[in-house]
Amino acid sequence: MTYDNVEHLSTRMKPKQQKLEMELTVDTTSSHYARSKGEQIALNVDHGSDQPFYKSDLMDKQVLSSTKNITSPSHYCVGILKDDELHLTPVAGVLQLRPTFGYLDTADSKASERSALGGADGAESSQDDEEEPLKLVNVKYSRPESEEAKTRRMASYNYLHKKNEEERWCQLKYHQIDDMMSDCERQKLFCVRPGEPIDMSAQPKEYLKMLIPESDVMEEEKPPMPSNVLSMNQLKIMSLNDQIKALLINSKVIQLQQLLSLLPSTSDPTAVLRSLQQVAMMVQGCWVIKSEVLHPADTMSSVTGVPSEALCKGRDFVMWKFTNSRYVVRKDIASVIKLPAEDVKDILEQMSVPKVHLGWEFRLEQDTDFLKR
Repeated sequence: MTYDNVEHLSTRMKPKQQKLEMELTVDTTSSHYARSKGEQIALNVDHGSDQPFYKSDLMDKQVLSSTKNITSPSHYCVGILKDDELHLTPVAGVLQLRPTFGYLDTADSKASERSALGGADGAESSQDDEEEPLKLVNVKYSRPESEEAKTRRMASYNYLHKKNEEERWCQLKYHQIDDMMSDCERQKLFCVRPGEPIDMSAQPKEYLKMLIPESDVMEEEKPPMPSNVLSMNQLKIMSLNDQIKALLINSKVIQLQQLLSLLPSTSDPTAVLRSLQQVAMMVQGCWVIKSEVLHPADTMSSVTGVPSEALCKGRDFVMWKFTNSRYVVRKDIASVIKLPAEDVKDILEQMSVPKVHLGWEFRLEQDTDFLKR
């Protein structure tokens, strides 16, 4: 889907976080637009609000929010060929825009407020204006915060989320791809002053080393798998345990025979199975990577910032559901694990595929051969 011909209502950015948001119109006259659903969403979000989010009685706009696509952009550049010259420009960051569903949270919070107010009104009417009894209040004085406690507090999700929310949005003006201003910005990608000549007598491999010199720092800055592409050359230099772990991190779900076909032919199946049990759980005869391996302690979701502990509990519940059934319903899962919609979808996509009218089906067929052993 392209957004080139969609009207842009507003664009804003938080420079320190490199976070970008864009408000785009939604074509409410399209034959693919569910008008009744759009009316219901707009009513749930804007009901009783002095500053409505939508301009009409329909869901007439959507918000795209960015996530960082590359953790170390210093390794990348943009190249353009012009007049047999290659112009390279360093990349400061790469962002990926995705639709965000904050309006669902707004609708849920308003529904909770309305139900709470309804309950409070009923309680007040039943009390017949009785005075509340006096209560004893305990006063506690906080102790001085140690350096260790301060460090833990400043590294917590709540503190980081609060600091991110404190940064103010900067309003931007969006220019279409064929706009004159966009063309002027693209012209900055061309070098106007010739640089130092490059010795082109070097062999291709030597020239690549000149462009990308080997460095220990670069190796340390590489993001952990599966962000890097896993190659067979990388597998060959790993131990058996690391090979199995790397393959599980990339595939998320695998059968034993599939795993053995990717490992060296000299691998002992018994040793493979022993190592497999350390990093994966068996679901329907297949092997699913353990949640604590995929989400180590003291980490958080790259999309929503949810702590790894909550992600592991939710993911373990989904695995348990798949041990009892081929299908699960996303709505039922979300009501139990209480995670953001993006994280719920990510967990389900790791080990299942959506099926119309059935829900989410476990990704691989049941490995009956392994279960019969």
